[in-house]
Amino acid sequence: MRSINLAHAARMAGVIVTATLVLATAAAHAPAQATSRIKDLANIEGVRQNQLIGYGLVVGLNGTGDTLNNIPFTRQSLQAMLERLGVNTRGSQIRTGNVAAVMVTANLPAFGTQGTRIDVTVSALGDSKSLQGGTLLVTPLLGADGNVYAVAQGSVAIGGFQAEGEAAKIVRGVPTVGRISNGAIIEREIDFALNKLNQVRLALRNSDFTTAKRIAAAVNDYIGSAIAEPLDASTVQLTLPPKADANMVALLTEIEQLQIEPDLGAKVVIDERSGIIVMGRDVRVSTVAVAQGNLTVTISESPQVSQPAPFSRGETRVVPRTRIGVQEDGKKFALVKEGVSLQQLVDGLNALGIGPRDLIAILQAIKAAGAIQAEIEVM
Repeated sequence: MRSINLAHAARMAGVIVTATLVLATAAAHAPAQATSRIKDLANIEGVRQNQLIGYGLVVGLNGTGDTLNNIPFTRQSLQAMLERLGVNTRGSQIRTGNVAAVMVTANLPAFGTQGTRIDVTVSALGDSKSLQGGTLLVTPLLGADGNVYAVAQGSVAIGGFQAEGEAAKIVRGVPTVGRISNGAIIEREIDFALNKLNQVRLALRNSDFTTAKRIAAAVNDYIGSAIAEPLDASTVQLTLPPKADANMVALLTEIEQLQIEPDLGAKVVIDERSGIIVMGRDVRVSTVAVAQGNLTVTISESPQVSQPAPFSRGETRVVPRTRIGVQEDGKKFALVKEGVSLQQLVDGLNALGIGPRDLIAILQAIKAAGAIQAEIEVM
């Protein structure tokens, strides 16, 4: 009897050792969680772009500009520009198709200095057919406060084209929108002395309490003192350490390369218009069985011609012939087990052989049944 117990114990020991080796091997090959730099997870308060807008004229078009009789603001702008240059056109009829009124937009970068050039986008405002070959005249670009921060001028480059004849026309891209590389010069700076600040806030691009706490902990461990504090799910406040040579720019340069593992809530994003479904890594479902069937109705028309007998008084008629068929493609139940991973969930739903449109309806039905632990966002 003792020999049997010893043999059983030896077998059990072998099983335990084998299981331990398998677990150790699995742990060694387990994929590490992806980490990101702090500079890729958060924005610095005050370091931002500012949008600029302006109204101007594009000249030099090859007959593809605005129709002056139909677009009064183009005619008024052209007359006002010519008067500033000493040319009086009041009361005269102007006929030209080489001018177009446009809106000019640009982004003023953070810490943009006077004399620095920025790119601008030019968009037709009237009935111009194309801005190809046009030149934008001097256009002031205004900020939200009404001040002029840049001045734009230059040749417009477009990515589309238009060609037409008397009976046909072809358009590729959008010929009424163009871009001028380095087409504006910054004339006014926005005062923002980042190096003089004692405190600055980091704004997380994706709000999450866990990520905010991890960022603060990583910064404090690196600096060696509690200078970072999470204020909420979107904000981490940094305080300049009490050192003689402490500088906020130098501090941000040091901590922005720290690696953080971001954490996000489970979410399923659905775009019903395009049929796109994006699932997060942490999406989990409870045990649920899913079945899906398609009802296909086929209607075919095959009209036939009925001819009367020879030498009769009948008429030739078209007799309709319609065939209607109904077919239901029934799918079996697919069992999705509790706590499955994202890959297992996708595999289980793909086993039904359905498309993205039906998959959207199934996910919404699973959510309605309370069997999916994730937020569903419909775009």
